[in-house]
Amino acid sequence: RQRLQTVKKKMVEKYVREESMIRGPKFLVRIRSHTVYENTSVKLFCTVEVNVTGHADLGLLSPLTCVLLCLRRCSTDDTAQYTVVASNVHGQASSQASVIVKSKTISDCCVSLSVNLLTVLFLSLSLSAAMLPQIHYTKIHITFLEKFGPVFASEGGSVSLTATMTLNPNLANLQPEAQWYRDDTRLSDSKWVKIETGRGVTTLTLPHLYKDDEGLYTLRMVTKGGIAEHSAFVSVADGPPPVPGAPGAPMDIKIHDANRDYVIVSWKPPNTTTEGPILGYFVDKCEVGTENWTQCNDHPIKICKYPVSGLFEGHSYYFRVRAVNSHGISKPSRMSDPIAALDPTEFERLHGVPSAPGQVISTRETDTSVLIQWAPPKEPNNLIGYYIDQCVKGSKDWTSANHKPHKSTKFVVSGLTTGETYIFRVQAINELGLSDESQESAPLSVKAALKPPSAPYTIALLNCDGHSMVLNWQKPLHSGGAKIKEYYVDKRRAGTTMWREINIPPLTERVYKVEGLTEGAVYQFQVYAANIAGLGPASRHSADYTCEAWNMPEPGPAYDLTFCEVRDDSLVVEWQKPHYTGSGPITGYQVEYAKQGTSNWITANETAVSHRFLKVTSLEVGTNYVFRVRAVNAAGTGMASMSSDAVVAKAVPGAQEMSCEVEQKTGDIVFSFESCQMSEESHFVWKKNYKEITDFSKGIVIKTEGSHTKLIFKNADKEDFGTYSVSVTNTDGVSASHTISAEELEKMLALSYDIRHPVIPLKSELSYKILERGRMRFWLQAEEISSNVTYKFFANDKELSGPNHMGHDVSTGVIEFIMDHFTEENEGTFTCQITDGGGKAQSSLVLIGNGKRLCGLLFKCEHTLACPHFSEFLSVQVGDDCSVTLVCKVANLKKESEFHWYREDTEIIPDVKPDLGSGVCKLPIKLFSMKTAGIYKATISDDRGKDMSQIDISGKGTMISNLGSPPPGSSAADLVISCTATGIQLQCHMKYYTSEMNITWLHGLTCTVCGDPRPQVSWLKNGADVEADDQHAISLDQGKFASLTIKGVSMDDSGRYTMIVQNKYGGESVDIVVSVYRHGEKIPEAKPTLTPKTIIPPKLPIEMPQPKTAPSPAPSSPSPAPPKSPAPGRGVKRQKEDSHQCI
Repeated sequence: RQRLQTVKKKMVEKYVREESMIRGPKFLVRIRSHTVYENTSVKLFCTVEVNVTGHADLGLLSPLTCVLLCLRRCSTDDTAQYTVVASNVHGQASSQASVIVKSKTISDCCVSLSVNLLTVLFLSLSLSAAMLPQIHYTKIHITFLEKFGPVFASEGGSVSLTATMTLNPNLANLQPEAQWYRDDTRLSDSKWVKIETGRGVTTLTLPHLYKDDEGLYTLRMVTKGGIAEHSAFVSVADGPPPVPGAPGAPMDIKIHDANRDYVIVSWKPPNTTTEGPILGYFVDKCEVGTENWTQCNDHPIKICKYPVSGLFEGHSYYFRVRAVNSHGISKPSRMSDPIAALDPTEFERLHGVPSAPGQVISTRETDTSVLIQWAPPKEPNNLIGYYIDQCVKGSKDWTSANHKPHKSTKFVVSGLTTGETYIFRVQAINELGLSDESQESAPLSVKAALKPPSAPYTIALLNCDGHSMVLNWQKPLHSGGAKIKEYYVDKRRAGTTMWREINIPPLTERVYKVEGLTEGAVYQFQVYAANIAGLGPASRHSADYTCEAWNMPEPGPAYDLTFCEVRDDSLVVEWQKPHYTGSGPITGYQVEYAKQGTSNWITANETAVSHRFLKVTSLEVGTNYVFRVRAVNAAGTGMASMSSDAVVAKAVPGAQEMSCEVEQKTGDIVFSFESCQMSEESHFVWKKNYKEITDFSKGIVIKTEGSHTKLIFKNADKEDFGTYSVSVTNTDGVSASHTISAEELEKMLALSYDIRHPVIPLKSELSYKILERGRMRFWLQAEEISSNVTYKFFANDKELSGPNHMGHDVSTGVIEFIMDHFTEENEGTFTCQITDGGGKAQSSLVLIGNGKRLCGLLFKCEHTLACPHFSEFLSVQVGDDCSVTLVCKVANLKKESEFHWYREDTEIIPDVKPDLGSGVCKLPIKLFSMKTAGIYKATISDDRGKDMSQIDISGKGTMISNLGSPPPGSSAADLVISCTATGIQLQCHMKYYTSEMNITWLHGLTCTVCGDPRPQVSWLKNGADVEADDQHAISLDQGKFASLTIKGVSMDDSGRYTMIVQNKYGGESVDIVVSVYRHGEKIPEAKPTLTPKTIIPPKLPIEMPQPKTAPSPAPSSPSPAPPKSPAPGRGVKRQKEDSHQCI
């Protein structure tokens, strides 16, 4: 303030009417230099001779042309010379000051303000040693993690030297410079050397080795505070010579005394340890731009220097040298750098191509263009201009941005794709050619340049106590391309024009309590928003608010209405609770809505909701609505909130809903959502009951990949039911939700538990079997087990040990344990626990006897060895021919042992006695049918005891059809046609046949007909017409092949069948006798007789018989040409062995 007063005083003392003069700007107070420590603030202040009122760096100064640059929490890299330039159409003025900061972090600050016709620009430039006093730079400690070692290679190969390191501190914009040297000569990127340096890694690559590359390689990491270095030797041996014994290639080719038509070439000789002596050298040349090497000397020269003449002035050349000995000529040396044949004075003037331009910086311009700036080359050498190249990040596809040299070091690259990320590089050009490329710029996404935000709006009063007011406002509709960071609030008395700023420091929230107001006074308010680009315009001033304390019993207004999940007929509205609650706590809320432009408010919920969100339904698609919210307490319904912005009831194109499921592999409960819109700044916000989820301690995980996001519950519990929603920022309101009820959650938790604790299904529970010598076998069978299965057996909760006693069979799923000696002490509960992968199973068996049962069990255990017994119980075997055999195996037999078969307690005497020698006993059951089904038993006995085994094949689920055998009809042989004296017989032999089987025959009569015009065919049976129906199929294929197929042949189908074929010129008829016999009936002998054809003369006038209209026959195969024998019958089942059916 004192400085401003001094300025005003000087302006009065130096009163000159200069307002009407035309002149450039003038600094009345210049910026001054500062030296500060880190994390302190620096303000660079200046005053320009222009009358203006405004904000500078987010702070209101005074109604003068004052500009303020504030560097908050300065860091070391803020050390710089700062220049402020004021300019208008008549000229410009500048002021400079130095800022020295002793700290570690980096910050670049650039503020641009526009005041009337005056433009003030702050530029941050690096200080040189001449401008600033000596600076003690921060020491960066470099530790090499991996170092390159000595390398031994041969000519023609390639070598990479890599070093990794850590930096402390590791500052993003203060990385050390990697410098590579060979024998103290610094290396740079070229055709022969490639250098790549990133954060913490640097690599030097020699893509094509020559002996010139041999030497001591040193890496120096250079910082302003010191150097860290590492060295290693690279050895390059001669490669294989073109011919055996030829010398190695010369080295170190240099060009001297370049003139307009000649140059002098020198080199170093190769080492000759085993090769013969060098006889001389050949020098070759090649003009730049071609690949034609020509030899300069006809005879080898013996010294390592040679003048090459006959060059064309102004042309550039490469040179190389080859050595010669008695065995042959060496490989050529590495070619020299290009040299131009020029007059020495002209050569001195041109010297060569420019050096590469300096650092390239890209900044936003528009949403389709980028501003590129770069430092000029250190050696311009009569620079003509620059070429700028552009490339989409990651593509390596470089294209030129300009097609003629650009003279300035600034260039706007246009025609870029919005949202795409690009990198840029620059080349300098002079008369001799292009320089090397500059370093690539940092990647930059193409977006519009940052702008200050638009104005906030809708300033609402939320509470007033007579001395203060609580205000709220809506954030700007346009953020200017950057996050809104701060707000500023001004106030004034109603009826006045002077605004006063009331909040210092600036606000970050959109709710502010204005203190120190006068009770009863009427105020107006306005709000500014600011982002990194600057301060936006002021909002429209608020309504007149009187500073009177609120004392109504109803609540105050809710505020901050927002919308999500907008669909064609519904949306979800959210709001914040009132700051004034009235005489009692708030018990609920009511939401009202109206079509935009109307005052017909509709209450969306008749019953107040206790939460601060509501899904409003039954909206009209495409209609604009406004909303407001009222809070409710015991005293009644409070005042309405400010009306919301209009929102249209229309879903975002491509919008998708959220899904919820249980992950089948992990058992996690997963909410999934895929956004139909995304931008680089977009991110997903997950909420439960419309409150953002911030607590992840219960195993809640959010995973996002591209446009897909998941909310994963690793350890969900029954309290996690509710409404889960997700919204996507920086989109057109993309959002969705899913409500999971307590009942639905309970089902999901049960499914999750089953997935995480799978149960191995068992075919049979734990059982036991008595073995010899008193041993007991405990076993169970699982549906399926893997080779990694583990299991344990327990007796009365005590684990049974002995790996030799346990085993399993992966193919059958059987797991068993053999107990060596079962005694009365082993009485109790036996349990088997199985683990296979993530699955588990358990089965128990109780062996507790109250006397007889346990004693009988023990008796059997102890005396099984002394008795004949079944080692394999009865089972059924079904053969491929449908034969049925009962099989068992007995053991511990002696000569007197007797074996018997029984069916339904009636003994069966088999045709073949059991083979007790092998122990395998079989009982074939001929023609197994319902008559032979029943309960079969087998017994084995002698004077030591008796054992029995039985099996139920009574037909209740154990008939042949259920025994895994082929169907009985499959035992039928192919249909055979036999020509006999009595006619043609069709026979089918079946190995398996019973009277319970149903036999069905299909009979077909076929004939080939011809005639012109094509004849009509009709059929008669015993003189009556035969019409197509479910049993009879009539067809005439290709006009030649006529057939009548009789399905399900029975006795009733016997008779005389007549086929009539006729056209307008007459026709023929033929009779066929069909006889059907029952199975087993004797076929009478009959003498074959030839049935003559009957000629049908034409009728006059000639009439064509009309075909009978008949329904489409059942699907039948087209008659073959020529016709084949009738197809075998369908469903022929259970025919007796060697029996046959004939027609």
